[in-house]
Order: sequence, then structure tokens, then C-alpha cells
Amino acid sequence: MHDFYDALETRDPAAREAALMAALPQQVAHAQATCPAYAALLMGIDAAAVTSRAALAALPLTRKSSLAAAQAAQRALRFGGFASGAPRRVFQSPGPLYEPEPAAQGDDPWRVARALHAAGIRAGELAHVGFSYHLTPAGAMMEGGLRALGAASFPGGVGNTELQLQALLDLQSEAYAGTPSLLRILLEKAAEGGHALGLRHALVSGEACPPALVAWFAEQGVEVFQCYATADLGLIAYQTSAREGLVLDEGVIVEIVRPGTGDPVPDGEVGEVVVTTLSPGYPLIRFATGDLSAVLPGACATGRTNQRLRGWLGRADQSAKVRGMFVHAGQVAEVLKRHPELGRARLVVEGEMADDRMTLQVEADGAPEGLAAAVAATLRDITKLRGEVSLVPRGSLPNDGRVIEDRRAV
Repeated sequence: MHDFYDALETRDPAAREAALMAALPQQVAHAQATCPAYAALLMGIDAAAVTSRAALAALPLTRKSSLAAAQAAQRALRFGGFASGAPRRVFQSPGPLYEPEPAAQGDDPWRVARALHAAGIRAGELAHVGFSYHLTPAGAMMEGGLRALGAASFPGGVGNTELQLQALLDLQSEAYAGTPSLLRILLEKAAEGGHALGLRHALVSGEACPPALVAWFAEQGVEVFQCYATADLGLIAYQTSAREGLVLDEGVIVEIVRPGTGDPVPDGEVGEVVVTTLSPGYPLIRFATGDLSAVLPGACATGRTNQRLRGWLGRADQSAKVRGMFVHAGQVAEVLKRHPELGRARLVVEGEMADDRMTLQVEADGAPEGLAAAVAATLRDITKLRGEVSLVPRGSLPNDGRVIEDRRAV
């Protein structure tokens, strides 16, 4: 038997989809009515008609760069007009980008409790939080989730390693929530001093935690799980004891789109993660994370029925400078739009700086004569650069989300 956070995790997938699509038009209408930025961005959109993923896919994307630009351009309009209502607290990410902690959403506005529970953390335990509490919201995100679980938190933050280690020894915290690198440092320092910590389980994020490191933690007696969350969206997906991908959170609608576009790709194909949050305080609609991932087939072996992501597979915001001009993934996508008979594409840049060349590899079966020349003309029209076109069989390009491959020596 698996222990679930709530009944939402095991509901029928069709019932989940129906509930999400029922909430979607209300969220779009709420964003239009309470967020000046969305009132402008979604002007003319009938929120009541946005009741399907196809309708959602027709809406424009919101990017982090858009948030930062709006905040910089409209300082009198807090959060650039993308937030609704008064925040409980305000945080800052590099940029600077200011992010609200939505008020009136209980102890867990970022919905992190679900991931903490999947990591084995329970009510009555003490969790050592190794995320920053200064400027950025990561520490507060974990603390809110722990409070919702009924678990206590020690706000360790970052730095002051000796003091943090002393607190772990004195308090014998059962759990940890923070970066994997700090957890490793604390465990190694404890071992150097011949001390044993009481840590049994941990939720880590913010950095890569490969299987080899997870196994090392297990050898130290700590079962480590990962989650995928951002300051803007809160929890997106989390790892379970099955350790097969990351299960989507119940409070978000996730799409995987072709890099450089807002067009959804088939399940299993790598693309950019786009999230619509159902948070009333920060109702981000089709927020493009810039991260690459893909949907895993089937359901989680633990019995959780939501979709799963493969995990973080790279960045979607790809570009390369060719002969003094930037080429972006969106331009490659525009070439494909003008030639719908094509499949995947990859722009390969080779040679030396100032003497470089680019070749667009595109999948096409049974291509008519002259197609390569036509695609080359389109490529030149869009990028203002001359490039070769190589037609390859369908399915021959890697399914890794990479649209631009720069093979030049650094």
C-alpha cells in the first residue's frame, strides 16, 4: 500500500482532465479581470470558450523575460500587472525579478507539501531547510509546505556550515529540504567528525542530483527525492518512490511545446515545458519555463495517476551567432510552419567564427524534387543568412529537443 497526500493523486485521469478544463476558463477570466497585463495580452479572448487543451494552445505564451520587461517598464504597476491582489510577501530573483507570495492561500501557496509528503516527510518531524531565506523564496516555499504537513522546520538557509551541522547534531532532525550539494557537505563533515546525523529522508531541488549521488545519499542512510518547482509557479512535478520520472502536481496544467513556438508536441517528444497555474494570486497563463522535458507513457507504479515528466532535459531557449547575426529556435520553427510536410529539424552550425556555415537538417519522406531548395530559400528569408538544407528520413533526428547544435570550437 502506498501512502498518498490526498485522493486527488489517485483519481481517474479523465476526471482530473475534466476538473482542470472546468477550472481553466475561470482562471483565464480571473486573469483578464484582475491582472492588467493579461487584460491586454488576452484582449478579445472569450474565456468561457477556453475549455480544452486545443483552445489553451491558441493563447499566447508568457515568458520570464516578459515579466521582467513589464516590471522594468511599469514600476508603478507592481509585478508588471501579472499578479492579482495584495501579496503576503515579495521576493527577488536575479534580473531583478520580483515575485509575490500570494495571500489568502493557506500555509502552502506554492503547493510544496505534496512533494515533501512523497519524499516521506510526515507530521511531527523536524526538517532542516537548506535553502536561502534571503531575497529568494525557496526557503519560504519549503517552510510553507512543511507547515501544511504539520512538520516543524529549522531555517538553516545557506552558509554557516558549522552552525548548521551543530544544529543537526543537537536537534537530530529527521528530514532535510534544500540543495543536494549542501546536504552532501553536511553529511561529509559529520562523518569527518565521527558523528551520526538523524536524517532519514530529504527533498532536494535547485541543482542536478544524478542517480549516483542519490545512491551515495542512500549509503549514508538518507533517502533523497527530487522536485521540480519555480518561484513563479510553485511545484510543477515531484519524484515518488517508483523513481520513474516526475509526477505532475495537481494544481497545474502542463503542456510540452516545440521550442521556439507555442505548439504542443505529441506525448513522448521532447519540448519546452509550459505551465498554466490555477493559483488565484499569481494566475500565470501558458508560462514558458525555458526547460526541456517530455511526457512519459503510462502511470506511476505507486498508483498516482497524473502524467509524468522525464525530468529536466536541458534548456529550450537556444540560439547561435552565425556570421554576426543571432539565429533562434523560433526561426527554425517558422521554417517548419511554412513547410508543413517536414518533420523535426535541427540547425547545425560548424566551421570557425567569421567563417562558419550552417546546415538545416530536416526530416522528410518522399520529398518532391526542389523541396530542399525551397526550404533553403525560406531559411534565408527568415534568418537573412545563407544555409544548406539536408533532407533526412523521418525519425532519424534525435528526440532531445535540441533545435540548434553549435559544433564550433569554443
